[in-house]
Amino acid sequence: MQQYKCIIVEDEPLATGLLKNYIQRVGHLSLIGEFRDAICAGKFLQEQEADIMFLDIHLPELKGVDFLRTLTRKPFVILTTAYHEYAIEGFELNVTDYLLKPFSFDRFMLSVNRVTNQIVANKAVATGHAGTPTCLYLNIDRRKVRVNFEEILYIESSREYVKIHSSKGMFMSKMTTHELEQHLPKARFRRIHRSFIIAISKVESFSKEYVEISGKRIPIGGGYKKNISLINEN
Repeated sequence: MQQYKCIIVEDEPLATGLLKNYIQRVGHLSLIGEFRDAICAGKFLQEQEADIMFLDIHLPELKGVDFLRTLTRKPFVILTTAYHEYAIEGFELNVTDYLLKPFSFDRFMLSVNRVTNQIVANKAVATGHAGTPTCLYLNIDRRKVRVNFEEILYIESSREYVKIHSSKGMFMSKMTTHELEQHLPKARFRRIHRSFIIAISKVESFSKEYVEISGKRIPIGGGYKKNISLINEN
């Protein structure tokens, strides 16, 4: 069974002890770090990768949700909090689940299973293998919304959000194009600009300067010219 590397970011010793105990009871979880503040956790994540982060919202110096906003490459996140109202803010930052303190082992396992299932699904999608999922779920308007790959026309960066332009309309989710790109099948999507990712099958025409999809001209970045030549091969 695949091992999942975990870190704990929690300043309450009792909560840290409980999480450590729960993690040790699960054979496919491995604790690789525990931190009392977000600053130390951030330095650790710059040098090492973790699959799952159990993150307390109320931390000294830098709050948990503010810490999430500083990460460009973050693990799957399970928030731990004593305050139910913070769950919505967490979902806006693409956390997978939250644990309301005090939480039982059963509730802990429910969160872990949600995360590991999402990790497996996202890795399958990224490889582009046949039989992999044909959609992904994004946090949109405080809910998880299914977005089918076949419906996506192109994706546009908009500061700390992405705009997903699809045949069903436009959706916005709070994440970067880089984060979203990791979950898109490489055989179906191509980045042609720092701010744009396109669905190859939706390209109507293209030149050296732009791609046209559904009547929209999308610019081609100077460093992405080679990606356009690859479209001809599909």
